[in-house]
Amino acid sequence: MKKIFKQLMYGSAIAVACSSAWAADLIGASLLTQQHPFYIELADAMKLEAKEKGVNLELSIANQDLGKQLADVEDFIVKGAKAIIISPVDSQGVLPAIKKAQNAGIKVITVDVPAKGVEVTSYIGTDNYIGGVKAGELMAKELGNKGNIAIIDYPTVQSVVLRIDGFKKALTDYPEVKIVAQQTGITRAEALAAAQNMLQANPDIQGIFGFGDDAALAAAVAVKSAGLQQQVKVIGFDGMKEARDAVDSDPVMVGVIRQYPDKMGKEAVDTAVKVLAGENVPLEQPIEPGVYTK
Repeated sequence: MKKIFKQLMYGSAIAVACSSAWAADLIGASLLTQQHPFYIELADAMKLEAKEKGVNLELSIANQDLGKQLADVEDFIVKGAKAIIISPVDSQGVLPAIKKAQNAGIKVITVDVPAKGVEVTSYIGTDNYIGGVKAGELMAKELGNKGNIAIIDYPTVQSVVLRIDGFKKALTDYPEVKIVAQQTGITRAEALAAAQNMLQANPDIQGIFGFGDDAALAAAVAVKSAGLQQQVKVIGFDGMKEARDAVDSDPVMVGVIRQYPDKMGKEAVDTAVKVLAGENVPLEQPIEPGVYTK
């Protein structure tokens, strides 16, 4: 009996040691920003799932600063992270950090924003191209398949590139819907200025597609400031509460493509856990967006 008891205790000790070692494995996460409700919800979901799974998750926020993101990833490498989750500030600019992490044997997972020019362990995010197609179809419908439209863009982020590509592809089925202007507007203030500039240069614009909620909400402000609320319809992308509320109450905001950051955050942490356990994971894990209208 003593021998059996010792064997059981020894086996339990090994199991506890292995479990503790696994739980201690660091998962680093470098997120693009925390100035947007989408990323707040994404981060909250990641923290909740890490707590549920009992894993060691450390978050860093790049604040849309590529230099800070590169430094944060370097810090995770130095700390011996086993997996790193990244939502890139710049889809191409983040490559040196990803490659350095991979050379150190660290598994890299991208969430929301894909990296460009490198294969990572897995990408979890909205099917942005399909979302862009849905936005284009909604815009054509709202304009009665005819009118001039403008786009507020964020061209250094691959997820936005895919949205715009999908949007433009959808409009090829509606030849009388024409894109007459396209400008970059990353922050809400920049998007407001871009919308004002495009409306001033093209007073016959009838629709504006904002790459994200901030861009769309800013565009709606510009439209009303110009006294064009009876003429211009705005569509956004993200589907955060502020934007959904605007769709419900503001005639200018006719719809948003809705993402699910809570699903992305949970899936990102779950994927990292699977990778640390030696499981295979899909290269891409797309999450189809919805359409929110009045």
